[in-house]
Amino acid sequence: MTVSPLGPGRIAHRPSPARVAVAVFAALLAVLGLAVASPTATAAPVGITVTLAPVGNGIVEPGDALTVSAAITNVSSTPTAPAPATLSIGATPFPDRSALSAWLAGDTAGVPVTAAGSTVLPSVDAGSAGATPIAVPGDDPLLADLAPGVYPLLIDVTFDDEPVTATSVMTVPDPDGTASGVGVIVPVTAGATADGLLGAAEIAELTAPTGALTAALDAADGTGAILAVDPALPAAIRVLGETAPADATAWLERLMTMPNSRFALQFGDADPVAQLAAGLARPVGPTSLTFYLDATASAGEPTPDATESPGIEPGPPTLAQLLDIGPARSSVYWPGAGTVDAETAAALGGLGDEETPSLSVLPSAEVDRSAASARADADDAALLVYDADVSRLLEEASLRESTPLRASSLSAATAYLAFARAEAAGRPILVTVGRADDRSRVALRAAIATATDAPGLTPRDLETLAGTDAVTARITASGDDGARAAAASDLFAQEGELGRFATILDEPALLTGPERAEILQLLGLGWRTQPAEWRRAVLDHGDATARTIDSVGLLPTSTVNLVGSGAGLRFSVRNDLPYPVNLVLYAMPDDLRIDVQRATTVTATAASNTRVEVPVQARVGNGEVTLALQLRSPTSVAIGDTEFVDVNVRAEWEGVGIAALAIVVGGLLVIGLYRTVRRRRSRADHRGDATGSDEADDETGDEPPRVTDEAGEDDEQETGR
Repeated sequence: MTVSPLGPGRIAHRPSPARVAVAVFAALLAVLGLAVASPTATAAPVGITVTLAPVGNGIVEPGDALTVSAAITNVSSTPTAPAPATLSIGATPFPDRSALSAWLAGDTAGVPVTAAGSTVLPSVDAGSAGATPIAVPGDDPLLADLAPGVYPLLIDVTFDDEPVTATSVMTVPDPDGTASGVGVIVPVTAGATADGLLGAAEIAELTAPTGALTAALDAADGTGAILAVDPALPAAIRVLGETAPADATAWLERLMTMPNSRFALQFGDADPVAQLAAGLARPVGPTSLTFYLDATASAGEPTPDATESPGIEPGPPTLAQLLDIGPARSSVYWPGAGTVDAETAAALGGLGDEETPSLSVLPSAEVDRSAASARADADDAALLVYDADVSRLLEEASLRESTPLRASSLSAATAYLAFARAEAAGRPILVTVGRADDRSRVALRAAIATATDAPGLTPRDLETLAGTDAVTARITASGDDGARAAAASDLFAQEGELGRFATILDEPALLTGPERAEILQLLGLGWRTQPAEWRRAVLDHGDATARTIDSVGLLPTSTVNLVGSGAGLRFSVRNDLPYPVNLVLYAMPDDLRIDVQRATTVTATAASNTRVEVPVQARVGNGEVTLALQLRSPTSVAIGDTEFVDVNVRAEWEGVGIAALAIVVGGLLVIGLYRTVRRRRSRADHRGDATGSDEADDETGDEPPRVTDEAGEDDEQETGR
């Protein structure tokens, strides 16, 4: 994780090359109508695809006509020739799901059908698509008196004497069958990203009138769909405050006021199973979004004010307020398909409380139930089980912009719903539209309506499904996703290292908050379709986190000469963070020749180098001392590596100099004193000689003789005594 003082600019979303490629390919499919439908066809000439798509989701009430669309997609380099086509109908309904699945997969052996109509499909130019309707009147004997059930449809097309077949189905509703409730889960997510929060530019794109998030709400609005909301989306809008795009603000207000029942996904739609596999006791959420609030403020924009919502205390919004998705049921987990085994399901099942037990949303293909029902219990795990066949086809249809191709998938989904209704026998059914993003409003709403408007089904909200009596179940999936578990373990280990490093800040959340948010985004289930890009994003994040941890340290220091008994050794602390940091510099000598102040407090300014002085006192003796320097946080966490500095100690030079100077000064003083005394004695002798001479002159008139010895004293003469 890296920290930039530039604020929101650092969190701009960067679509991966693979995601761009997928988008371009999807656009090509939309133009050409090319896709591989679940109702399949036998091998056609290279570059040509035939799809059989019943109108009205393939629902044919008694007395109604059957209308189908025979669609040709031609991506070859030559136009197709006009091709004769024959539509056939089976008179016997499929007995079960297995027979239906085999038929839709192209296995037509042993299924009798009768020709019901024919036509000639016109030529389709290279790189184009075309669809031709074929109708069977309601009074046709093949449609008359059909019992409720799901019936086979088949079209035979001949291209240059080469026959091609495509399969589909029609559904005759059972008006006397037991009605069931149906829940439809619609995710409100933004796809894969490595940023902790989406930036203003991407939020503006997603919430624009033609944006993917707007399409999601448009599709669900007015339906009984259950919303699965990524709380990172409202948080990304709220941190922008008054600078949020107008479309984004309107989108958030619409989300909060929609009556649809809902639950919160993990932040960033993070995989809860990978978190448990990494050793966490429970899936985690963001710890703080203060960094993003501060980034908005540092860009010169006002910080969002919680007083915008009634009943909330003034000041910046709390984390819970930023993540709020509206009235929602808590403790609902929606793992990725194929990731949950019995042990993981039990772990998720223990995360709720008595008032609101946790619920895990799993596909029916991974759960063996005693009876078909949305609510099931596997030992201590409470489950919401969605129909895997229906959900796969609804997701497939929601991604198709070509009407005939979408109709083909929706007809198959309707057929599976008829079996699901019969199997449920009055118990509720659950389906999803998958986690795909960038879907159009029309395609997604058609998928939702196929489930909610299917014959004999009534929409049910989340609380109704959760309160249904559960059937017994057993988890059958192995849940092997070792790569994501290993990556999650590494990411959380890196987070722990960064958390210890962040104790140098007055507000550690400025580092730990974005780190947790980015980790959860990297564990987002949207990455499962981009494994190579995801691995690269995880490695890049690890490198960025390592750079952040290395952003504070001691600058290299050369050998230091210590002359004298006391001095201050100066060192420099490097701080590349955009925040001031609090440190303690510990100095430890390997020799007793010097005394060092062991701990020196340092406040290193942001994005600069800071000088620090360590007092040192030399003892007696010369030599080389190695000083170990270690920066630590106020909580004693080591910051950076230990640095070693060689110190050359010359402590006695000062004493020798002082002694020599003292000797010189002392000698000069002695010499000066000696000369002074001698001069004084000499003057005293002269005064004494002068007095004696005067007395002798008075008596004899002659000067007596005087002898001076080496001591300067006069001897009396023998003469004259």
